[in-house]
Amino acid sequence: MSDVRIDDLPVRDELRGKSPYGAPQLDVPVRLNTNENPYPLPEPLVERIAERVREAARNLNRYPDRDAVELRTQLAKYLTDTSGYEVGLANVWAANGSNEVIQQLLQTFGGPGRTAIGFEPSYSMHALISRGTGTGWISGPRGEDFTIDLAAAEKAIAENRPDVVFVTTPNNPTGNAVPPETVLALYEAAQAAKPSMVVVDEAYIEFSHGDSLLPLLEGRPNLVVSRTMSKAFGAAGLRLGYLAAHPAVVDAVQLVRLPYHLSAVTQATALAALEHTDTLLKYVEQLKSERDRLVSELRAAGYEVVESDANFVQFGRFEDAHTAWQKILDRGVLVRDNGIPGWLRVSAGTPEENDAFLDAVRALKKEQTT
Repeated sequence: MSDVRIDDLPVRDELRGKSPYGAPQLDVPVRLNTNENPYPLPEPLVERIAERVREAARNLNRYPDRDAVELRTQLAKYLTDTSGYEVGLANVWAANGSNEVIQQLLQTFGGPGRTAIGFEPSYSMHALISRGTGTGWISGPRGEDFTIDLAAAEKAIAENRPDVVFVTTPNNPTGNAVPPETVLALYEAAQAAKPSMVVVDEAYIEFSHGDSLLPLLEGRPNLVVSRTMSKAFGAAGLRLGYLAAHPAVVDAVQLVRLPYHLSAVTQATALAALEHTDTLLKYVEQLKSERDRLVSELRAAGYEVVESDANFVQFGRFEDAHTAWQKILDRGVLVRDNGIPGWLRVSAGTPEENDAFLDAVRALKKEQTT
């Protein structure tokens, strides 16, 4: 068979020359590059998942609940209990990971002839899914400290009049949170330019020092808050994401959802995890403490660190970030090189994993200064 490359195929122009999303998967002693929760699920939860999946298996000859009513009800309860803001079944939608949530939002409110804007560096899947849905992508500005420059952002919105605005808080890969007043100002700017959807991506909100922006949904039908069970729930392998919004948004998204998109096994597993919320959130508290320790120890070692409200830390600065990444890897620790000049990102792991990482970067700093 002849050697055929992607660009030899009749792919859409906006996909040419692009790379698929992904982080290196290497077999090393310490892997701190994909923002996973390092703690395995507790055994009682594993047993409960097995029970629920066993129950679901008895009816696998039938399609699952198309509307995932029980799951959405429990997700709404979780959001209400943890935020203090009342969320009901009609406000919540669930899909296969927050990436499918984003995809469905862009299929509904983006698409050919429409545009989306995000403030980069930020979560790269926003741009990739935009292009995948035929939505034009606009890269909005950030300041040197990786915060959103509000005046510049408002100007970009006014000039480009996007149909979808993405605000990631805490931001990935930088870790810093966006103040509520900034989100409100961006929402008002987006509505003034043209009525458009503002999507607040809260994938890491459980790790934040501050509160969720869920209360901002009140009176703002064009605002959406996106979440995931991959991080705080330690369920990256589950692939369950969800959103909270005005009921009309939930109705609109269902226009593009695939039939029976959430399997019965996925729904059963997610419901089991939601029964153990209290236990899982205790792991979150441990990771927050370890995250803060990483920030402190990295600064003590002489590195620059971006304030983090996530389960990871961006640190630098390096003359050559990829060379630094390789030197850390040579010491048995895998971190993430996101391509941001001068910076690397490390996920908060167990205390032992974090110790190994800190030993590696201290040795790197000593090597660089001798």
